[in-house]
Amino acid sequence: MISVSLTRVLNPKRFISPFTKTFRLPLMAATSNSPIRVSSPPYSTGSPGYAPLKRVGTHNGSFHCDEALGCFMIRLTDKFSDAEIVRTRDPQVLEGLDAVLDVGGVYDPSHDRYDHHQKGFEEVFGHGFSTKLSSAGLVYKHFGKQIIANELGVDEEHPDVHSLFLAVYKSFMEAIDAVDNGINRYDTDQPPRYVNNTHLSARVGRLNLDWIDPDQSAEKENEAFTQAMVLAGSEFLDNVRYHAKSWLPARSIVMECLAARFDIDPSGEIMVLTRSCPWKLHLFELEVELKIDPPIKYVLYQDDRSKNWRVQAVAVSLDRFESRKPLPAQWRGLRDDELSKQSRIPGCVFVHSSGFIGGNQSFDGALTMAKSALKL
Repeated sequence: MISVSLTRVLNPKRFISPFTKTFRLPLMAATSNSPIRVSSPPYSTGSPGYAPLKRVGTHNGSFHCDEALGCFMIRLTDKFSDAEIVRTRDPQVLEGLDAVLDVGGVYDPSHDRYDHHQKGFEEVFGHGFSTKLSSAGLVYKHFGKQIIANELGVDEEHPDVHSLFLAVYKSFMEAIDAVDNGINRYDTDQPPRYVNNTHLSARVGRLNLDWIDPDQSAEKENEAFTQAMVLAGSEFLDNVRYHAKSWLPARSIVMECLAARFDIDPSGEIMVLTRSCPWKLHLFELEVELKIDPPIKYVLYQDDRSKNWRVQAVAVSLDRFESRKPLPAQWRGLRDDELSKQSRIPGCVFVHSSGFIGGNQSFDGALTMAKSALKL
């Protein structure tokens, strides 16, 4: 039996939910600071008097990110809290376990079997995602909401939970599924321009025993797998924490500002950001979700350092530099009095030569720039 203490990776934090009251965010609380018990048959019960409530099986031998993360996540659930991880390919042993991940050739959530290697398996996350799931993706699909709700200390039906459930899959989980299933990011027959071994799946893979290591024992292998679980799990929980503390409040701000756009200008094409926050990704996603038409052309926000106001032209898409409607050509590259004279708007500071952003000393001046730009 290999027993490695799992320390708290993240400290409890507080965040302001944009929809409800203040919640405690007890990340990692579900692990109860208990050790991760990883064994190979014949498995033991560890210390005297210890009897694990559940045993979760996965295969032994070389491991990947998906089963390491899947085993970590399933131990955060109510049903399999602090379960012992049993690593084997023996079908008779697997048959007697409470759950099985990434081995066994069966996907049957009613019996907690979560393999994805069998012929005919095509399960996806849904909600608009089409990437075939790995064992980690299967665990997340069936238990992700519960895990997130437990970490936030709210009910599973809370609207924040669903928002985070989708966001964490998009930003973190889908890549784990895609890498494990050998799905390229781009449809191309050209070789990649560079090698990337810095992603999580690659780092987990490097924790496997080196072929030149003289100790190739099951105990040593299980110890390495425990390290892989901690690495993958800590990054998963860090992603949940980021989305709960930063992503979700920013999304709420952008949503409120979008709702108020017609109060700013009758066109509905100017949005004022009431508080500095990351807004671009949220704007593009919310425009689609809320069917915003016409789309936003300019976003106004106050510069945190200079306290001047900025007028930013919204890009065509998140990964493009071209703007939907750049600031007028006759303003571009001008500054201060010269720009104010050309635009006939007091207090102008600058307009970038590409027209993607400009500035004014006051909010009223920046708003006038945006309104005038819409008509030019």
